[in-house]
Amino acid sequence: MSGISFTPDAVRALAQILRETDLTEIELADGEARLRVTRTVTVAPTVVAAAAPVAAAPVAAAAAPAAAAAPVAEVSASTPGAVTSPMVGVAYLAPEPGAAPFITLGAKVAAGQTLLLIEAMKTFNQIKAPKAGTVTRILVESGSPVEYGEPLLVVE
Repeated sequence: MSGISFTPDAVRALAQILRETDLTEIELADGEARLRVTRTVTVAPTVVAAAAPVAAAPVAAAAAPAAAAAPVAEVSASTPGAVTSPMVGVAYLAPEPGAAPFITLGAKVAAGQTLLLIEAMKTFNQIKAPKAGTVTRILVESGSPVEYGEPLLVVE
């Protein structure tokens, strides 16, 4: 009996297969052991369009300097100080619509400080600063979908 590997690398490999093949679910079974990985697919773009006007104007203004500072293509997960998404979901830069963002470009942050939220399966997950430093790039807009491993911002 070979057994199913429940390591983070195995889950990442299955998640990569989901992205590459546009599947929404993979399940492996070996006897009683099961490993299932699923991803959310946005089916109704009208839901996104309806939610966008709530925070689109302030966020677009805040994200524009970040985009001008460094194109997203220049930043990868291996960029020093890059904070990457630990999951697939929707990124939010503020705790609620109309509220002040957790961080701004040039802000000083402390290790463990909440930088943004990622909503996955109706749960809001806090993404915290891995180290103290200055936010030099914000690479996502509030309300935008993010993938596992995608660079979200840079703290130097």
